[in-house]
Amino acid sequence: MKKIAVIIGHSDSQSYCHALAQAYIRGAERTGASVRILDLAAMEFSPILQYGYRKRTELEPDLVSARETLLWADHLVWVYPTWWGTMPAILKGFIDRVFLPGFAFTSAPDSLISKKLLKGKTARLFVTMDSPSWYYRFVLRRAGHTIMKRGILQFSGITPVRINEVNTVKMLSAEKRNRLLEKAEAMGAKQD
Repeated sequence: MKKIAVIIGHSDSQSYCHALAQAYIRGAERTGASVRILDLAAMEFSPILQYGYRKRTELEPDLVSARETLLWADHLVWVYPTWWGTMPAILKGFIDRVFLPGFAFTSAPDSLISKKLLKGKTARLFVTMDSPSWYYRFVLRRAGHTIMKRGILQFSGITPVRINEVNTVKMLSAEKRNRLLEKAEAMGAKQD
């Protein structure tokens, strides 16, 4: 059975993102997966990479624990909304602080080539947004998906990365929301 880390990048515990995460977790645990949850809004850390890569900022205990969870997991499930075309600040700050050189990747000082340090892991993204699919695809060119999939996860060696996009959330009927929750639970049961 898989070891799964579910990373929730929405600041509101009553959000639809949290409901999607809980549905996925129910399915995964029902089929025997071991699941750890990283609810970023409940964690205590500064999202600011104070000195960039010039000088290391000490990790808060919650980030040390998060790193251990990310290393432990075989499969990473990211659940977050799209705000202004990409991920919320809390999720970007988490990635800035945790996915550092020496943890997610490494490279020689005089080289542009990096070594991917998180190989062997897979990922699934559940991304909600109020935009219609056509707008996110053709106008914004799926900028947030590209950043998360290629610029962060695949750059670190995590592959494959699959994306489930939930569009026009504010317009969804209760029936449609429930069907999507059932779909998330079924994906959890498949541990995918």
